[in-house]
Amino acid sequence: MVTGFATSVDRLINQVGHWEQSRWWNHTGRSSGASTRADLVYALVQRLADRAADAERRPRRPVPRPTDMALPDQLRVMADDLIAATPGDDVLKLAADDVESVRRAI
Repeated sequence: MVTGFATSVDRLINQVGHWEQSRWWNHTGRSSGASTRADLVYALVQRLADRAADAERRPRRPVPRPTDMALPDQLRVMADDLIAATPGDDVLKLAADDVESVRRAI
C-alpha cells in the first residue's frame, strides 16, 4: 500500500510542482469548502499531517502555510512523514484516495 500512496503523491506533485501563483489562485468550482486550488492542496497537507500524528499517537498540530508555492514541498514532507509513521494499510489507502480526489478536483 505504501507504493500506491507514494505513486499518488508523485502524480499530484508532478501535476502542480511547476505552477505559478496564478494557477494556485484559480477557483476549483467544487463545494468542498476550499475556494482555490491552493486551499484544496493545503487542506490535503493538513489531513496527511493529522494522519501521521494519529499513527504516532501524538497531538495534531496545524501545518504552517508560508506561501502557495511551497505547497508541493509541504506535500512531499507530509507524505514522507506519514509513510515513516508506518500506519496500517487502511490509513494509507484512505490517504491515497484523498490524494487522488484532490488531483482530480484541481
